[in-house]
Amino acid sequence: MKKEKEIECRAVFDEDGYTDAPPEIEAALDHILERGVNNLSHLFPPPEMLVRKEEKRKITIMIDQDIIAFFKQAAKENGVKYQTMINSQLRNYMEAVSNSKRH
Repeated sequence: MKKEKEIECRAVFDEDGYTDAPPEIEAALDHILERGVNNLSHLFPPPEMLVRKEEKRKITIMIDQDIIAFFKQAAKENGVKYQTMINSQLRNYMEAVSNSKRH
């Protein structure tokens, strides 16, 4: 029986591409490769399909310092950009308000 590898990983995908997979994903991929499947590209979408491609506009906005500090720390811990996290939360709010108006 193969001894499981101990891997600490932070993210599967970031702006630079794929990174180390979590242990359970790595084990599943090892199992597939042991069975002789060498080309896995058909199983995974390309990176450009994983990232939402919305047109962005640069703005200047005043945000409370504690909010910026919170998002910068969370972004650092998760290996993403803090502006992307703020944008995501604004989108969540926008969609929630839009959906509540429809009902």
